[in-house]
Amino acid sequence: MKTSFLSRFAVAPLPVPSGWYAVPLRLMVGLGFMQHGYAKLARGPDAFIAILHAMGLPFADLLGWATIAIEVVGGLLIVLGAFVPLAALPMLAVLLVATLTVHLPNGFSSIKLLSYDAAGAHFGQPGYETDLLYAAGLLALCFGGAGPLALDSYWVSRREKERLRN
Repeated sequence: MKTSFLSRFAVAPLPVPSGWYAVPLRLMVGLGFMQHGYAKLARGPDAFIAILHAMGLPFADLLGWATIAIEVVGGLLIVLGAFVPLAALPMLAVLLVATLTVHLPNGFSSIKLLSYDAAGAHFGQPGYETDLLYAAGLLALCFGGAGPLALDSYWVSRREKERLRN
C-alpha cells in the first residue's frame, strides 16, 4: 500500500541525517545561556550579586561569579559541541537553583500576559517552564550526543581513526 506524503511526514522523522537535531538545539541552548551570562555582565556583576544577597543565598559573591562563568563558558562549549556532558552538569545546577529560588513560586508558565495597552504588553513574573526546556535540551544533548559540526564528534572520530591505524 502506498503511503501519502502527509502521512509519511506526520509520523516519521524528517529525512535528514541522524544527529542533525542537535545542531539547532546546541545553538539555542548555548546562545541562550551565553545571553543570560552576558546580560549579567552588561548590567554589572555587582547588580546580580546584590540580588543574590537580597535573596539570602549563601556565598552570594562566589555564586554570582560562578553563575556568570557557567552561563558564558558553558554556553560557548555547548555551541561548539565541546565537552557537552561535562559542561551540562554545572549548567543544570544553575537551572536547578534558579528554579527553586526564583521561578517555582511563580508557577509553570513563563509567559503571563497581564494586560495590553498603548505602551504594549505587560507580563507577570516568569515561572519555571523555560528552566525545564533548557534542562530538557541539555539532557537531550547528553543522551543523544552533540551531533555533527561538534568538536566532541570530531575528537571521537579522530580517536577512532587512530585506533584503527594502530
